Amino acid sequence: MSTHAQKLGNVLIPVSDLDKAVTFYTEALGLTLKFRDGDRFAALDAGGVTIALAAPAEQVAGSATAPSYKVGDVAEAVRDLTASGAELVSGPETGPHEIRAVLRDPSGNVLVLYSSL
Repeated sequence: MSTHAQKLGNVLIPVSDLDKAVTFYTEALGLTLKFRDGDRFAALDAGGVTIALAAPAEQVAGSATAPSYKVGDVAEAVRDLTASGAELVSGPETGPHEIRAVLRDPSGNVLVLYSSL
């Protein structure tokens, strides 16, 4: 394959209420808030892994918890992975902060690929 994952960028967790989720993950679980985009999205530090809380407007993987992998070129990575048995669910598309695509691996697990704008 010509395009490989550069890193596990985050674990995307769908939430119904971002305020409640941020409070739970920061106060109850003790994670540190790194970034918040209004009522859409929040990134938290979980000791080297980012937990990405996604409100309904940002639930690109639907209701599934999904790892997000940073790649150099999303379209090329989609071509490589679908040729290796993955199924494209959506994308590539431009989101508010990145280019992304959602796929299912050969076992049906959801994963997200992204690259910076």
